[in-house]
Amino acid sequence: MLFGMSKKPVELPSAETALQDRAYPNQFTREHFVNGHPIVEPLPDNLSKAVFGLGCFWGAERLFWKLPGVFSTAVGYAGGITKNPTYEDVCSGKTGHTEVVKVFYDPTLISYEQLLAAFWESHDPTQGMRQGNDMGTQYRSAIYCIDNEQSCAAKKSLRQFQQALIEKALGAITTEIKSLREFYYAEDYHQQYLAKNPGGYCGLAGTGVCYTLNSNS
Repeated sequence: MLFGMSKKPVELPSAETALQDRAYPNQFTREHFVNGHPIVEPLPDNLSKAVFGLGCFWGAERLFWKLPGVFSTAVGYAGGITKNPTYEDVCSGKTGHTEVVKVFYDPTLISYEQLLAAFWESHDPTQGMRQGNDMGTQYRSAIYCIDNEQSCAAKKSLRQFQQALIEKALGAITTEIKSLREFYYAEDYHQQYLAKNPGGYCGLAGTGVCYTLNSNS
């Protein structure tokens, strides 16, 4: 993670300029360091999943694992081109991936919209290829949707939060909303990093604008 501005690529690579695929995925522990729950499928049938990118994934993951109704979380890479990227690959800006959190949750205890509310309120979605002092394509804001229902909900929430930002004289949302193509798990030391390193870096910071939940959420 960056501790100050750095000159890093702020444009996404093309298929021709992206790093080559790696043959093997990263190795990681398959149980959540905090609660012992599995972080890989198959999981209990009552669970749903969601994927969000909101800057440095260390703090972002902690945000979600603390929410009631969240079963487990994992950090990884998504939205790009290179298969099985390493952290160093992603940091180069040449994979197209951003740092993301996969959230497994019980929809009877916490709704997708409640997860979206936490997402919008906990970072600044107007900053393009950065988040605070963390500069680069890997820090862009993103929602990667599992199905059409999530896609519709995410786009609706963007419109709602954009209006709330406008009312506070803040900028245009740059969040990428796409279907999830692939999620690549990050290396073991990144998983639940702030539980393993309580004094570790967390750059998570919102705009101070609240997301208003629908009455049935």
